[in-house]
Amino acid sequence: MQAKNIVMTILALVLIGSVAYLFIKSSDETMVVKDEPTPTETTEDLSSDSDKEKGEESRPLNEVVIRERGEESSLGFSANGNEIIAYHFGHGANEILFIGGTHGGYSWNTALVGYELVDYLKANPEAIPENVTVTVIPLLNPDGLEATIGKTGKFTSADATGISDETRVAGRFNANEVDLNRNFDCEWKATGTWKDQSVSGGESPFSESEAVAVRDYVETYKPVAAVVWFSSEGKVYPSACKGVPSKDSVTLAATFATAAGYPAEAEFNAYAITGDMVNWMAGQGIPAISVLLSDHNSTEWEKNEAGIEAVIKAYSE
Repeated sequence: MQAKNIVMTILALVLIGSVAYLFIKSSDETMVVKDEPTPTETTEDLSSDSDKEKGEESRPLNEVVIRERGEESSLGFSANGNEIIAYHFGHGANEILFIGGTHGGYSWNTALVGYELVDYLKANPEAIPENVTVTVIPLLNPDGLEATIGKTGKFTSADATGISDETRVAGRFNANEVDLNRNFDCEWKATGTWKDQSVSGGESPFSESEAVAVRDYVETYKPVAAVVWFSSEGKVYPSACKGVPSKDSVTLAATFATAAGYPAEAEFNAYAITGDMVNWMAGQGIPAISVLLSDHNSTEWEKNEAGIEAVIKAYSE
């Protein structure tokens, strides 16, 4: 009898142990399955990303990029490591590009008129029609300005007073002593001409980071028109690369010149120009003009404001 009880006790213990083992194993397996991501969760995440990408791709490139780049953007750095900044106003598809300060401290007033335009558009956002974007690069050659007045970025005419002619001329070039308006890929030459002097056009077209900044920007955003300030002559010129100016370039020059009160000339023929910026733009199919201020000291803001407004209006219609 005692042996029978012992056997039954052992069987009961075995049965209890088996049930406990099965319960623990089932719990462990349930926990492992619970920790694994389900196919449903993965599919939902991928579908969401895909829909987002398709939505962005379906929007016009200009609308996407123009809205996402903000009010300012960096186009890169000069030969001496100074940042080149572009200022953007409006979100329209028709982008007009304005550039100053290509010849740095030599033509510091062309940079100043660029900064005046930035201030004007910040104070008068209603001046930009809905279908227009205005981008201003006030200072393309910060190295040249720094060599002349000892600073880069926004400045005043008082910062540029009392400068010797020698210092001012030296500020025409970037830190590599290259004339940036001889470094573009339109009839480029390693040695260019300025008045009766020889100047460096760089080792090759777009050898200079400042010219590359303009090239990359233009090729990315494809502006409908460009206005570039130089000095000094008090005239407006259309552009052409290996040919005659396009009708659109001539019309752009006439529009700006008439409103500003500058004479519009058919072409610049005082001396041969190689590697010119606006001529390169013309070769890319972009109407572009050179606006030469009357001297090296005044921005002639009222005249240029009128020209700018006329151009903006023309490309908003």
